[in-house]
Amino acid sequence: MAINFAELSFTGLTSFTLIAAAEIGDKSQLVCMTLAARHRSFPIIFGAIAAFALLNTLAVIFGAAIASWLPDYIVASTVALLFAVFGIHALLSKEEEDDEVIKEKSGHGIFFTTFLLITLAEFGDKTQLAVVALSSTSQPIAVWLGATCALTFTSALGVIAGRTIMKKIPLVLLHRISGSIFLILAAAAGYQAYLSFAVL
Repeated sequence: MAINFAELSFTGLTSFTLIAAAEIGDKSQLVCMTLAARHRSFPIIFGAIAAFALLNTLAVIFGAAIASWLPDYIVASTVALLFAVFGIHALLSKEEEDDEVIKEKSGHGIFFTTFLLITLAEFGDKTQLAVVALSSTSQPIAVWLGATCALTFTSALGVIAGRTIMKKIPLVLLHRISGSIFLILAAAAGYQAYLSFAVL
């Protein structure tokens, strides 16, 4: 079977954009920002990459399995519902909800500290569920690559320039942008569900 590189690229770009928008100002970025105030940057970034690679692998495997078991219209409807919920939650979120203090756990290496903190913070979070949803309707490898690159990007942003950006751009505005993207994708998934159901 021929590989459609255009489709893979589009899926990867979509995953990158969605996950990056959703993760700006979220728990994992705050973890990276907090740890970077006291430790070297590279172990934090590598710990974050390792955590997200593991979480996204689990999410893609689960999403691909769901796609093979359920009819297309059920999968697409579920994706639309999940994205709509994420979008509404982001649009309704208040800035003060993101002010929680994240305490550093003890550990021998900052790499493992970052890995454990992010794995625990992000397991079952909206971004992992979004990866599950995307990989159930799109090319899993492209979703994994796009999502992992996005989460690496947001983690690096948190370490290097996160504090500066969040002083200039209100966090609530970033959540509004994220919520709008989720709702647009929810509408697209809903339309896909309608088309899949109509051909039955």
